[in-house]
Amino acid sequence: MTDLLTPQLNIETAVPDWLQARRLTGRAAWDNGSMPTRKTEDWKYTSLYPLQQDFTAAPVSDASAAELGLDLPELSGSRLVFVNGHWREDLSTLVADAAIEVVRFSEANAEQSALIGEHLGTTVPGTKHLFAMLNDAALSDGVFLRVRANSKAQHPVQLVWHNSRAESTFISNQRLLVLAETHSEASLVEHFSGRNNAFTNGVSELVLGPGAKLNHSRLHLESPEALHIGGLHVRLDRDATLESFHLALGGKLKRIDIVINHEGTGAHCQLDGIYLLRGNEHIDYHTCIEHAVPHCTTDETFRGIIGDKARAVFNGRIHIHPDAQKTHAQLSNKNLLTSATAEVNTKPELEIYADDVQCAHGATIAQLDDAMLHYLRTRGIPEDEALVLLSYGFINALVETQALDALRDYLKPLLADYFGATSESASEQGSNLTRHIGA
Repeated sequence: MTDLLTPQLNIETAVPDWLQARRLTGRAAWDNGSMPTRKTEDWKYTSLYPLQQDFTAAPVSDASAAELGLDLPELSGSRLVFVNGHWREDLSTLVADAAIEVVRFSEANAEQSALIGEHLGTTVPGTKHLFAMLNDAALSDGVFLRVRANSKAQHPVQLVWHNSRAESTFISNQRLLVLAETHSEASLVEHFSGRNNAFTNGVSELVLGPGAKLNHSRLHLESPEALHIGGLHVRLDRDATLESFHLALGGKLKRIDIVINHEGTGAHCQLDGIYLLRGNEHIDYHTCIEHAVPHCTTDETFRGIIGDKARAVFNGRIHIHPDAQKTHAQLSNKNLLTSATAEVNTKPELEIYADDVQCAHGATIAQLDDAMLHYLRTRGIPEDEALVLLSYGFINALVETQALDALRDYLKPLLADYFGATSESASEQGSNLTRHIGA
């Protein structure tokens, strides 16, 4: 496939037999695949040129939490921390919860290994997502989260994937499998962070059984130099409900694929996302919602703010299969350009093969309203703070939808800082603005 990535697969690392078999299969698929190019439709606006460099295997880091700069919301539940793809027990906290079973792949017992082997990879559609095959090929550890049937988790579970500074650019592998059994309920937060140009290749799989409910948040807060190609793959059974929220800061290359499969009648998906870019950053969100059965619903909303010379890509597809009658689905993508050199390529798609459905989609690209900016300035708000207020207002509705109070409280000051409304740099009016947005 590529001489730069293949040597770092490390398939010689000792792993259980059931994991070794998947790794060998992934290696074969990767070797026989073709690297996407700008002529590949799904990669038309995203170049993989930043991957054309020498990568090393991910080094083990013994850096402390303070050195890593881990700034995380207090969610009162279990927190599992991986640094450079390696488990850090000293930074992790496991909270006992009868409803949830959390185990690493490398430490799974026979029963757990059987469950992982039964479900791992079942949501990823063959070789369509080539970098998922690369993830398989490098698989040596991961997290299996099982929510037991007819139970509700007492606390959210947080997974932290952090890349620390190293002498060379390295590849960090991330893998998560969630099995939410019948009529179970839980909350999960994935947190990606890092201060260097490591390449994260990640896959998260969510399998929701009949009547299961999962509140899922995925925060991509890596540095502007970050390289990240990741995928979220979901299977929804009868009457299952997924509430999934995504927040991403831009990087040198960031591509996230989200694939959600409605496979049981009555399933519902609420998918919300925010992406923020500046400088020369690039981010690409590709979402695909597959409605294969009747009486399912999808509500998808993504909003982006793109400044400077940054470039964003959004491709949202809702596919209604012939048997998916009585489907209700809507897709909205709104973008705000804050400079004349910022760019966004947005493409909402509806592919409908059923005749009794209610579906809608739309996309907008706009600049800040000069009249509204003028109004705020006439009320004594400086221009830079007015810009912050208007920008934050564009995404505020999606932040407020978060069910976890601690997560909302964490995001508001983080976003205030991103938009420049920090207490160190703000005037008295700026401090009032910070309080206004709840920071």
